[in-house]
Formats: sequence, C-alpha cells, structure tokens
Amino acid sequence: MLQPSTVASQRIADHLRDAILSGQLSPGTRIRQEDLAASLGSSRLPVREALRIVEAEGLIVLKANSGAWVSRMDRTECEDIYKIRERIEPLALAESIPHLTADQVDRMEGIQDEIEANADPDRFLVLDRELHLATYAGCRIEQLSAMVRRSWNTTQHYRRAYARLIDASGRRLINYEHRLILDAVRRADTTDAERFLAGHIRRTRLALAQHPELFPADPAS
Repeated sequence: MLQPSTVASQRIADHLRDAILSGQLSPGTRIRQEDLAASLGSSRLPVREALRIVEAEGLIVLKANSGAWVSRMDRTECEDIYKIRERIEPLALAESIPHLTADQVDRMEGIQDEIEANADPDRFLVLDRELHLATYAGCRIEQLSAMVRRSWNTTQHYRRAYARLIDASGRRLINYEHRLILDAVRRADTTDAERFLAGHIRRTRLALAQHPELFPADPAS
C-alpha cells in the first residue's frame, strides 16, 4: 500500500504534468513550491518529490538557488532532440512491433481515423502523441521507452506551436505518413516501419527549422 506522502506526490506530479503538456504552463515559467503547495492544499515535502518526478520526465528543470522552471529550448537544442528522435524512435518501434496485438493495432488505426476527422490543432496534438506512443507500447527495453517519453515531453510545446501553423496540405502529408507507418506495423515489417518513421520525424525537424519564431531568442537562465 502506498504511503499518503507518495500518493500526494503522484497527485501533484500528475497535476504538473497535465498543466505543462496542455500548455497551461509555458516554457520558462517559474514554479514556486510554496504557491503550488498552497493551491493544491499540500505540504512542501510532497511538492518537492513531485518536482523531482516531473524533472526526471524532462518537463521541468531544477536549478540550485533558483527553483523549478518549465523546460525551455532554443532552436538548436530542439533540432538536436529531433536528431536523437530520428535514431531512437525507429529502434523503439522495431522493438515494439513483435509484441503488439491485433487489437492494439486496431486501436492505433482508430486513433488515426480520429486524427483525419479532426482539424483542431490542440486535439491533433493529443491524438498524435497517443498514436505514436501506442506504436511503442510493445517495446520491452524500459531505458529506451523512458528516453522516448522524455524526448516527447521536452518537445511538446514546440510541436503545439507548429501544429497551429500546419495547413490542410500539411495535415494530408502527416496523415499519409501515419498510414504508411501503421501499414508497416500491421504487416510486422520492421524495416519499412523504421524507414517511414525516421522520415516522418526528419521532415518535422526540417519544417520546424523553417520557423525560428517558435523559439525564444534567449533561453531562461
């Protein structure tokens, strides 16, 4: 049975995670422990533990003598993360495919159907994340899965900003790439799946590079 302090820490971590991933807390925002504790009716100890949890997930940065800040990147840092994603996510997908069930693949295709039927960028962001992480659900290398989740967390804000810039032709291209990946997953063809996914991530990286206005000129110190 979990200790009350552990339950409280998880509840606060869940709150912070949702606030950051939904965009309620933007990159560079300072998180004050005392304000967070007061707003959630908690003591400082569970708050400190919750901050360590979300820091490990890449969502915040804890700085000595400064406190907690929502993670923030410049364009070069974001491009570096995408380059890493181009390498590790195809591996995670290849490791996942042999362990996915037909029902799981059906669910992925259902998510993609919903993506294609929806034009709201915020809803797209939720569904796109759900789809890709579902394709990695069979990966049994926990260190790899943790790296993938962390890279998605740290780039969430910039994907949100980019999603709001995508026009109808851009959405069609994304949907086409998703369908290629899902077809390869359905066929259990890890070679095609890796190739299609790497190209999908690379294209997004190059597209993001065309929009320097999405990135801060001077990251928070």
